[in-house]
Amino acid sequence: MSTKISINRVTNANVWINGNSYLGRAEEVTLPQIKAKMSEHKGLGLLGALEYFSGVDKLEAKFKWNSFYPDLLKMAANPYQAVKVQVRSSLETYEGGSRIAQAAVVVYFTGQFRDLPLGTFKQQDNVELESNMSLTACKLEIDGVEIVEIDLESNIYKVDGEDLLAQYRANLGI
Repeated sequence: MSTKISINRVTNANVWINGNSYLGRAEEVTLPQIKAKMSEHKGLGLLGALEYFSGVDKLEAKFKWNSFYPDLLKMAANPYQAVKVQVRSSLETYEGGSRIAQAAVVVYFTGQFRDLPLGTFKQQDNVELESNMSLTACKLEIDGVEIVEIDLESNIYKVDGEDLLAQYRANLGI
């Protein structure tokens, strides 16, 4: 007896910055990686050292643009101005070779551009411009369901809608 498996695929996306679509202008987007910072704990009587969650590493995103876009370059040139980004895609689910479902995958993040790319020129090739962002907040939703939300400035860390730092903020009086 064979068991059909479900395969999820995402093969394309669109970038929105401050509410404006940049369809066809980004060649590639590297989304933030949420990486836990762990702190070591050692104590007398323990068999060994332990690690416990103590926060999150810095959040970063990277874009590769396929040409010069003056409005994007102006945003990237101003490190004092935060921008709001959405990267939207469609998650397709397949079973038995047929597409059986589609759902929106949306990553939201807020941050500042860290560099102003001036590009690389090569004969008969598109200009490649890479820009990096330092982020203060990030959220992932799939089919309207919040998977994770992190807001570093507000001490918010939610997983599946549960605020994991609510008691922490209460303990700090914030």
